[in-house]
Order: sequence, then C-alpha cells, then structure tokens
Amino acid sequence: MSHATAPNAHAVLPLETRLARFPAQQVAVAQQHVVSYREAGDARGVALPLVLLHGIGSGAASWVQQFEALGTTRRVLAWDAPGYGESTPVAAGSPFASDYANVLKAWLDALGIARCVLVGHSLGAIVAGAFAAANPARVAGLLLVSPAGGYGTAAPEVRASKRDARLAMLADLGPAGLAETRSANMLSPHADETARDWVRWNMSRIVPHGYAQATHLLANADLAADLAAFTGRVAVVAGAQDSITLPTACARLARIARAPFQTVPRAGHAGYIEAPAAYNTILDTFCRASDASAGNRSF
Repeated sequence: MSHATAPNAHAVLPLETRLARFPAQQVAVAQQHVVSYREAGDARGVALPLVLLHGIGSGAASWVQQFEALGTTRRVLAWDAPGYGESTPVAAGSPFASDYANVLKAWLDALGIARCVLVGHSLGAIVAGAFAAANPARVAGLLLVSPAGGYGTAAPEVRASKRDARLAMLADLGPAGLAETRSANMLSPHADETARDWVRWNMSRIVPHGYAQATHLLANADLAADLAAFTGRVAVVAGAQDSITLPTACARLARIARAPFQTVPRAGHAGYIEAPAAYNTILDTFCRASDASAGNRSF
C-alpha cells in the first residue's frame, strides 16, 4: 500500500495544528512582487515536484491533507494565487489566464522547478491549463480537479451577468459572509464537520481585491481552448456530487483534452478536502505515472 492510501496518523489533530507543519513562505518573483506558498517534502528527491493550484474561494492552506500524504515521496508545493494570502495581485484589473500563468512561471523559476506535475482545482485548473499550453515542456502531467471552464466564449451579457453577480455578493457579504453562506455548496451531503469547518476557514481568508480579480479571470477564461492546444498527459476528476462544476461539464473538458475522466463517489466540489484518501490515491497514481513517462523509473 502506498503512503497516500494509508490511514492518516494526523487526522485526530485540528487542521490548523497540522497546517503549522507547513508554514507560509514568500519568494520574490519580480521587483516588489512576491508569491506566498506552502510546501512539504524534500527538494533533493528524484520524483517530479507536485504543484497544486487552489480555486477561487480558497488558498494554499486547503491542501494540508495532500502535504501530509504525498510529501513523503516527493516535493509538494501549493501557492496562494496572485491576490491571495501574501501574494502580490496581478496588475490588470480584468485579468486573463495568461496573467496568472506568467506569475506561475516566474514562481517556478524562482524555486528552480524546471518540470512538474501540475494540479489545478476549479479556477486553478484555468491557470494550470494556460500554463501548460504556453509551457508544455515544463508539465509532465496535468491533472484537473473539478475544473472551471470559464465564460470566455459566452455571450457578452452572460459573461457580465456571471461576473457582476459574484462581485455583488462579495461587496454585500465580505469574506466572512461568503464563507458562511457559500462554503456548504463546496461539499457533498456526506462531508463531515471537520471538512465543512476547513472549507469555511479557508474561504473566510480570501482577500477581496484578489477575489474580485479572480472573478474577472473566470469571466474572461476559456480553458477548453488551452486544453485543445496542450498535447501532454492530462486527466480530469470530479466529485460525483459536485453541484458547482457539474460532472457532465468536467467530462466535456476531458473529451476536449483527449483525457481520461473519473468521478469520486460521495464527494462534492472540494472533494480533496472531504474525501482526502480517495483524492490522494488519484494524485499519487497520476504522479507516479508521470514520473515513469518522464524517465524517473524508480518511482
């Protein structure tokens, strides 16, 4: 049995206590621009690094259960996207995926990561797809978890409506209010209270300006176009009870990417939080296959 499928010895500890093992760090990626991130594992290992990109209502801290399970066999890193945590926002008021992908490239350069396995959840899948399409040699495997496709090809009035409704909700509720009213939508009815508390904790810490920019990104993005352009290894996974990025929509993106698609039973949109054992096994299996295809045969 791989470590990713073993019982979690830390599960009895509060998630914030467990997160303290992976403290936030900052690295300069340009003059007066930083990216904050968390990491686990040993940078000297031969396995490919695993890079995790969170969704619009989350942050690097949401991946703590993946740090614990997967950091024993490889370097695992999760960023706070531009405008989240201590990461400097992108310059554009209404950014595109390429704006975030350029920061991702600069961050990986700063950390000396030439090639990785890249995982994007929800909005993070949009950034991951844009980066992979622009830098295919740097992505040994692209795994999309409940990917958001973006509204870039929708009619202008649809794009504006989707964008403005989310911005109005942010203005009315603020981060704490969003966390109270929206966090339950991220999970299936089977999620336990620990998972619900963790989603709420992460969502309550969003930075309004960064969230607003990410809302524009969602309106502007077209993940399908980037997936059609990328010819490397891709896989797509979704929670069977995801009510935000429906499994049917995720399956469509998988077909465009010519990629395998699977659903995880009893899991919602933030499945990696509520069903960590299942998702850690998927991530571990995908990483090991990517290692093998990249020539790291010892893993």
